[in-house]
Amino acid sequence: MSNTGINKTFKLADGREVTLETGKLAKQADGSVVVKMGDTMLLATVVSNKEPRENVDFLPLSVEYQEKYAATGRFPGGFYKREARPSEYEILIARLVDRALRPLFPDDYHAETQVLIYLVSGDKNTLPDALAALAASTALTISDIPFGGPISEVRVGRVNGQLVINPSVADIKESDIDMMVAATKENIMMVEGEMKEISEEEMLEALSFAHDAIKLQCEAQIELAEMIESSKVKREYNHEDNDEELRAKVRQETYDKILEISRKSTAKKERHEAFDEIKEAFLESLSEEEREEKEPLVNRYFHDVEKEAVRWMVLNDQVRLDGRKTTEIRPIWSEVNYLPAAHGSAIFTRGETQSLTTVTLGTKLDEQTIDGAVIEGKSSFILHYNFPPFSTGEAKPIRGTGRREIGHGNLALRALKQVMPKGEDNPYTVRVVSDILESNGSSSMATVCAGTLALMDAGVKIAKPVSGIAMGMISDKDSGKYAILSDILGDEDHLGDMDFKVTGTRDGITACQMDIKIDGLAYEVLREALMQAKDGRMHILDKLEETIKEPREDYKPHVPRIEKMTVPKEFIGAIIGPGGKVIQEIQETTNSTIVIEEVDNFGVIDIVTTDKESAEAAKARIKAIIAVPEVGETYLGTVKNITTFGAFVEILPNKEGLLHISEIDWKHIKDVESVLKTGDKVKVKLIDVDSKTGKLKLSRKVLIPKPERN
Repeated sequence: MSNTGINKTFKLADGREVTLETGKLAKQADGSVVVKMGDTMLLATVVSNKEPRENVDFLPLSVEYQEKYAATGRFPGGFYKREARPSEYEILIARLVDRALRPLFPDDYHAETQVLIYLVSGDKNTLPDALAALAASTALTISDIPFGGPISEVRVGRVNGQLVINPSVADIKESDIDMMVAATKENIMMVEGEMKEISEEEMLEALSFAHDAIKLQCEAQIELAEMIESSKVKREYNHEDNDEELRAKVRQETYDKILEISRKSTAKKERHEAFDEIKEAFLESLSEEEREEKEPLVNRYFHDVEKEAVRWMVLNDQVRLDGRKTTEIRPIWSEVNYLPAAHGSAIFTRGETQSLTTVTLGTKLDEQTIDGAVIEGKSSFILHYNFPPFSTGEAKPIRGTGRREIGHGNLALRALKQVMPKGEDNPYTVRVVSDILESNGSSSMATVCAGTLALMDAGVKIAKPVSGIAMGMISDKDSGKYAILSDILGDEDHLGDMDFKVTGTRDGITACQMDIKIDGLAYEVLREALMQAKDGRMHILDKLEETIKEPREDYKPHVPRIEKMTVPKEFIGAIIGPGGKVIQEIQETTNSTIVIEEVDNFGVIDIVTTDKESAEAAKARIKAIIAVPEVGETYLGTVKNITTFGAFVEILPNKEGLLHISEIDWKHIKDVESVLKTGDKVKVKLIDVDSKTGKLKLSRKVLIPKPERN
């Protein structure tokens, strides 16, 4: 039995080699590939059932990505010490691959299809996410599964003004662009990323640069497939039984009615009810036997007619479902400080989409721990997005956070983190939570707008306000007509050819997400969409600034206050004390929370309190611990112990000196206890420090006027 696989190697522009290998691992899958770049290796498998799933008219595709901790020589965290539920990072990578692959399967292919991608070896300076779609597409391309690829996906960065494909982890930290781009040889399919306020032209340049690299990767997949005899034949299938006579009848009897309803500019709920009535009327025209047999087909054909009618109206009437022009933004209203007990809050409503967003300010103890096989660390900026079913007028089971919620929240986080203050300008861990209360159109962009307002309401010193807009497009290949739509409705997203979300400040783009559902989107059309999006973003920014123009000067009274201190590293132990005794006592007596972190041979201390007096008291206690006794200084000390020859007085925490009996008073004292007792407060002066032993010598009498001799 041979253990030799079939390989194809190509090089990135900087000379790094990428190898595609098949025929060695997981050979019972319909397609399996190992992608290797440096020490990073991904195994991708794809399996598709031979028969379609019953009673479905869509592709049941699942894409999973998992990082094996052994790939980087690490143990998983948690009690069980094994890989379990996917992390948000793994879910986001799976979504990127899914969005790139899904549009390229035939519309009539309905077999259960599963794509699994595993990180099996990991180099900590090479992010595997940029290779995941390449691996998945190669597995599909060499399989017998019908697929309109190949595609590939790359990360494009810009370091010191130079565009880079799949930059290293070190380079990403210096890059002002971090964008994932997926494409076929002919067309860009998917874009998602973040930028540090770049222009529309710079974004187009980055997309073109990424596409050039992807073309070479697609060619490598084709060449690998040509080396495998079995990959040249795709499976035959029949997953749909159509009734062309019924299709024509549905169109004939419903098209004009759907077009009439579409032109009435009704609200979403009324429009959907009217469409349902048209479909129900058609079904009632059928015999009971026909209805039972044909209803699934009627549902599919009716949807196709609805799509055709709405698209025709937009392209030819230049009017949208809600009566707007193509560039028109729905009415916007917003409000801040709606929730008085929250640290910051805002409502943002645009048409029938509404977000209620809160900001909570916490300490370093509230930071998000990131514990991945490749990426480790902490995050002090967290954004969560929730999409309850009532936001679309539905009743559905709530089964935890969905992939869509994670993806939308991540896009909003990318958009806002570019303007978040850093270092001493923001001592807090910041959590933003967007609860979508209504949805018809982009709720992720509503989250960006509401998040901006809530952050400013909380007094977080963001550099600039950020707004976001969702763009759409409807086009017709035969006539060449197209319409770019600003601020799309949910129906326009569903029935359109493009969903393009752009966020930014007045000075540039901070994040984007694009999914294209058609072939042949020209760069000129993309440029037009970007410029139209810019006009929309500026309009929305004007509306935000009517509500609040800049962050509040101060945090709200009930926000915890954080005072920062820096101390030499050698004092950290003294501040904490044995078993944490000292720091716990300070926290209890000053009603504070104290967090110490070692940074660059210093101790960085956060003192968290609800009032200034408590903070000052805690600071004073810490300053006393780190203070170095100085000869000539006067201290108010505490008598700790009394002996026959004097008293030991604590002048600073854990720093005692000897007050000799001869230094208590100018007059002769027979015994110390006649003047001092344990626990007494006494003012003393440090008169000497023994150079050999470091012992402190104190005097009380030098602070007392010397009696005159008679």
